Amino acid sequence: MAASATSCAQVAASRPRIATSHNRSRCIMANFGSGINVTSFANLKSSSHTSSTMSLCQSFMSTTTKAKETFIKAMAASSDGPLPGLPVDLRGKRAFIAGIADDNGYGWAIAKSLAAAGAEILVGTWVPALNIFESSLRRGKFDESRVLPDGSLMEISKVYPLDAVYDSPEDVPEDVKTNKRYAGSSNWTVKEAAQCVKQDFGTIDILVHSLANGPEVSKPLLETSRHGYLAAVSASSYSFVSLLKHFIPIMNPGGATVSLTYIAAERIIPGYGGGMSSAKAALESDTKVLAFEAGRKHKVRVNTISAGPLGSRAAKAIGFIDMMINYSLENAPLQKELKAEEVGNAAAFLASPLASAITGTVLYVDNGLNAMGVSVDSPIFKDLNTPK
Repeated sequence: MAASATSCAQVAASRPRIATSHNRSRCIMANFGSGINVTSFANLKSSSHTSSTMSLCQSFMSTTTKAKETFIKAMAASSDGPLPGLPVDLRGKRAFIAGIADDNGYGWAIAKSLAAAGAEILVGTWVPALNIFESSLRRGKFDESRVLPDGSLMEISKVYPLDAVYDSPEDVPEDVKTNKRYAGSSNWTVKEAAQCVKQDFGTIDILVHSLANGPEVSKPLLETSRHGYLAAVSASSYSFVSLLKHFIPIMNPGGATVSLTYIAAERIIPGYGGGMSSAKAALESDTKVLAFEAGRKHKVRVNTISAGPLGSRAAKAIGFIDMMINYSLENAPLQKELKAEEVGNAAAFLASPLASAITGTVLYVDNGLNAMGVSVDSPIFKDLNTPK
């Protein structure tokens, strides 16, 4: 089905940029000024050589002004050139991030890090959350969290309606089609979203899967229904297979995909039920298989990040996320709060040329909690001299 540009909501979120080069030049000017002996100027002024003093001041101001102009020109000349050092440089790249519906989850953090590295950002938002998300963007509710390291605001070129549970219009049940939460939106299946992006932008370089849902996540596995189990796998793991299947034809060679998994794929996490642990295990297995297939046929890399617990709105649906955050603080090798931006920065690295030989990998970003074999905060270890 042909996608129409007018059916996908445009978000114009541009804001003024802070002139960082000007700030740097002011800093350098301050350094120039600090090297002058103020006392000597005072002595000169008190002497009979007032005209000489004025000449000296004018000469100094002229010199520093020229230095400032030279510095600004140098900064302007280098702004489009290669960055110094070993940067994560995604300028000229375009990313589609599926699964952003607010400004406090890992998907949003990944978008910010990609934007900070220079990538253009496209977003796929779950249809029932689309209106609230777009409204919040337009009204500036996200402006504070859109601030990038250089002081500018992250720009989202376009927001697309998306429900990654459905591959094509033929898969959508009648009760969903007529659901009032989907009213007013169209072209939101995975196939249609990919067609829409192709029509609007041609190609992408980065695909991010930040989707997960388990309707029975609070139930133990033994009490999970077949419907609940399959729904978790469909929304949390097969959705990535579908996204890659439909988006890879418009991905440039050398592109990269990143998804999000959890340690429950490998270890027992009581309370993370409803088939969600199975879905994450499937996602990690699929990452390896897809890395082979996408790498051989399309030269696209496929990796996943096993992120530690974050108190996002989506995670709170599990019901014990605060407990898991506290557990991590007590037991992880790095006893600090995990920040969403740390996962975002890891994703930006995986999407960059710096990770050009990395594919089929599960990258742990969890303060090292995955490495632990025991809970050091257990009363059993109360007499153990545990490093703090």
